[in-house]
Amino acid sequence: MRILTGIQSSGRPHLGNILGAIVPAIKLSQEAANESFLFIADLHSLTTLKDGVTRREYVRAIASTWLAFGYDTTRNTIWRQSRVPEHAELAWYLNCFTPMPMLQNATSFKDKVEKLGPSAVSAGLFTYPVLQAADILLYDTNLVPVGKDQRQHIEMTRDLASAVNRQYDSEVFVLPEARIDERIMTIPGIDGAKMSKSYGNYIDIFQSTNELYKVIKKIKSDSTPLEEPKNPDTDITFQLYSLIGSPEQVAQMRQNYEGGNYGYGHAKKELYELILTKYATERERFDFYMTNNDELERELQAGEEKARAVAQKTIERVRTVMGFN
Repeated sequence: MRILTGIQSSGRPHLGNILGAIVPAIKLSQEAANESFLFIADLHSLTTLKDGVTRREYVRAIASTWLAFGYDTTRNTIWRQSRVPEHAELAWYLNCFTPMPMLQNATSFKDKVEKLGPSAVSAGLFTYPVLQAADILLYDTNLVPVGKDQRQHIEMTRDLASAVNRQYDSEVFVLPEARIDERIMTIPGIDGAKMSKSYGNYIDIFQSTNELYKVIKKIKSDSTPLEEPKNPDTDITFQLYSLIGSPEQVAQMRQNYEGGNYGYGHAKKELYELILTKYATERERFDFYMTNNDELERELQAGEEKARAVAQKTIERVRTVMGFN
């Protein structure tokens, strides 16, 4: 089964990305029956991020994170979207099959218009779902792991693929299925809201030890005195700790909270130490790739060669049925 995942290069991956997307996707890629295609969506990021230097750094950080967490590039594929021009070519073909109301009714587009106003929304944001559909259909994708908020985009992709298949009475595209894991919880940020780069409430596990501790100490907590018992189920630090700690560690932390004479400062220090211990190897590997650009570039270029070989076959098929060959 071919599985495709896209990660937009709009920032460095944070703990929420790692727990909610990266680790589950890598586990899925390790199953013998699966073939994983992972692309860094740097073309998509242009809708919000215009600075090229910053984008390149984010691309490097994303690739380094996936490699640090054990993404196996010998049996799977990782590449930069912008280095495979067939993404943009297929997006144009699909644009010519996309009804305007479909894009106008996209929830993400309507949200952007409401927040920013019509004049601040670009054509790139408007046609974002079409490029996303091209990303998926280009690789004959069977399964796309997404969050619940992306369900509509997969439905749009299937609609566009079906429209082309009907038009040419041919199985031009494979119809992908969405994989939505309802069990995945929202990862809380340091303020209790969903961890997000846009909210500025995230934890970057690859920061220096000093910077990481500064962020963790900012986690919101209540004013319960040190000596009194505390409710772990309503505390952000405990919630984060329980997501990455072992069952034994979490049980001990719960006991500390409920026993009293244990402050939130103690809990934050334990969370900090747990992150350093649990992700020691990943932090080391991340630093290696971020400081050895030639090694990182070799991985990406090898992936781009593999990705383009697949993409070219799809484009050849599309050009043939549409009369461009």
